[in-house]
Amino acid sequence: MTTTRIAVLVGSLRPDSLNRRVAETLRDQAPADVELDIIDEIGQLPFYEESLDAASTPAAAVTVRERVAAADVVLAVTPEYNGTMPAVLNNAIDWLSRPYGEGAIVGKPFGVLGTTPTPYGGKWAHADAARSAGIAGASVVETAVHSQTGIDVDVLAPEIFARFTEVVRTLAEARQSAAA
Repeated sequence: MTTTRIAVLVGSLRPDSLNRRVAETLRDQAPADVELDIIDEIGQLPFYEESLDAASTPAAAVTVRERVAAADVVLAVTPEYNGTMPAVLNNAIDWLSRPYGEGAIVGKPFGVLGTTPTPYGGKWAHADAARSAGIAGASVVETAVHSQTGIDVDVLAPEIFARFTEVVRTLAEARQSAAA
């Protein structure tokens, strides 16, 4: 049995954020053949600027790139800020897209999920993250995108959380299909 390694980019830096709890619960309840690695260093990345990368790539960027490169697939778990993805997630995708055409995210199956306390559940942020990752070279798995409203809903309840778990399963299957 081959283990699928999933690099997880959490779009909220708040330690007790609901999306972080979703990511941690997914990691803790992952199937035996799936390993989720939450990449906490994205909060340490400076805003991407090409001259920073050309001279001496910051240590945090090297770490994030290495951990994502070692993964089979990438999953963003993110809220929505003002109708789009958080800047920290966008910045991480920028760093992962370089060098152009060879970045750590290039060719990797990519999914996105999350929750917000709005009727839309973060769908704009999730669409933006998927579009940005696709432009950066990731292979967006359209069936591995899920937006969940957090209004009057316990997103960690088994019947709701199962939708997040299905995204993880879909990504693991996409990895296996790509490898075949």
